Amino acid sequence: MTTSVAACGLLGSLVSACGSSGADPTTLRLVVPEYGTNAATGSKAYWDKLTTAFTAAHPGKKIEVKIYPWADIDREVTRMVDEGDAPDVALMGAYSDFAAQGRLYTAGDVMSVPAEANFLRPLAAAGSVDGNLYGLPFVASSRLLFYNEKLFDKAGAKPPKTWSELKTAAKALKKDGVLYPYALPLGPEEAHAEALIWELSNGGGYTDDSGGYNIASEENTETFDWIKDNLVVPALTGPVPPAELNRQDAFTAFLRGDVGMVNGYPSLLHEARAKGMKVGTLRMPVSDTLGNTQTPPAAGVADWMMAFRHDGNRELVSSFLNFVYEDKNLNEFAGRYHLLPSTVSATEASQYAATDPSAEQFLSALRSAQLYPVDEPSWLQVSDTIKRNIGRAVAPSADPKTVLEQIAQQAKDETQK
Repeated sequence: MTTSVAACGLLGSLVSACGSSGADPTTLRLVVPEYGTNAATGSKAYWDKLTTAFTAAHPGKKIEVKIYPWADIDREVTRMVDEGDAPDVALMGAYSDFAAQGRLYTAGDVMSVPAEANFLRPLAAAGSVDGNLYGLPFVASSRLLFYNEKLFDKAGAKPPKTWSELKTAAKALKKDGVLYPYALPLGPEEAHAEALIWELSNGGGYTDDSGGYNIASEENTETFDWIKDNLVVPALTGPVPPAELNRQDAFTAFLRGDVGMVNGYPSLLHEARAKGMKVGTLRMPVSDTLGNTQTPPAAGVADWMMAFRHDGNRELVSSFLNFVYEDKNLNEFAGRYHLLPSTVSATEASQYAATDPSAEQFLSALRSAQLYPVDEPSWLQVSDTIKRNIGRAVAPSADPKTVLEQIAQQAKDETQK
C-alpha cells in the first residue's frame, strides 16, 4: 500500500524485462510493488504462477512483469509515463494523477459488469473520480488498535474505549516499566496513517463534506492538542520522539514486547501470534467529546490497479484484469500477505476470514472505512507533506494549530498547481 497496507518490500526483483511501449497487442507490461520482506516472502512467486496460468489460458499472449520496492514504484511509474513509455497495467498506492491526465481506462472499459460491481463499496468510492472507477482496488487493510494482553494484565490496565481510558491504560503501563505505553509512529514512513486514525476518532479527517482538504479543522486541532498534552508531554509514547518513530520501528518494538498499544493491520497480528504473543484488537478509542454518541469510521488503506490506454492494448488488458480479479487469484495474494481482498465475493470466499476469527473484525471495519482522499490528484504530494511534517504538531514546544495550518497551506498550494 503507498502508503501501503502491507510491509514495504526490501527487494526489487525482475520477473522479466520490460519490453516495448505497450503497443504490441500480444504482450502486456505489468509493474507491481514488492510486498515481501525477503526472498522467501517475495512477490515474484505469486506473479510467476499467475502469469503462467494466464498465458496457458491465452495462447500467444505474454505478460512481462517488473517488480519495484514500494519506496521506488511511484517514482518509477511516473518516470515511465513522463517518458512516453507507460506500462499497460500498474499496481501502486495512488492513481488519480494519471486519471486526471486522461491516461487511464475506466473499469467499465476493461472489466465485465459483474466484476466492476463486485468491489467493496468504500473501496470503489475511493477509486472513482466524477463517478468513473479508475483505481481498481486490489488488496486493502483496515486499522485497529492492538494491545499486548500480557503487559495489560501485568499492569492491571483495561482495554480502552475512549481517549481518557487510553491515557489511563498508558499511565498504568508506564508505571509498570513498559517502554512504549502507546507507540505513536508519526515519522515520515507512514505518519499520514496514524494521523488519520486519530483525526477520525474525533470526528475529523483530511477532507470536509465537499471533499476539499480540511487539514487544520477545529476537530483536527483538538486532536493534536490532546495527543501532545496527554500522551507526549507525560512521556507515554516512549523514548523516541513521535516525529522520528517510523511505523516499522513501532511494529518491531511491539513484536519484541516493548509496546503496550499500537495501531496495526492484519499482517502484524499474524506475526505477533506466530511469536506466541497474546494480542487484543479493538476499534480506535474515540474522543471523550464523541463518547458513545457515534462510532467513527476506521481508517482504511488500499492499493490500486490502473490500466493505461495504449493503441491496441484494450482487449489484452481486459482479459488480464478479469483474470486477476477472480476470487481464487485475488485471495491467494491477499492470503499470502495477510491482507484483505477488495471484492465482495473474494471476501466471502476468503480462507483467511474463515480460519481467523479476528479477520471479521478487520473486514467489518473495512466495509465502512474512511480511506485517504486518493481521488484528489494532488494527494501524492499532499500526503508526502503530511508524512514529513505532521509529527511536529505534537512536539512538546509546538503549537499544533500552527503546524496544521502550515500543512494546510501547502496542501492548498499543491491543489492549485
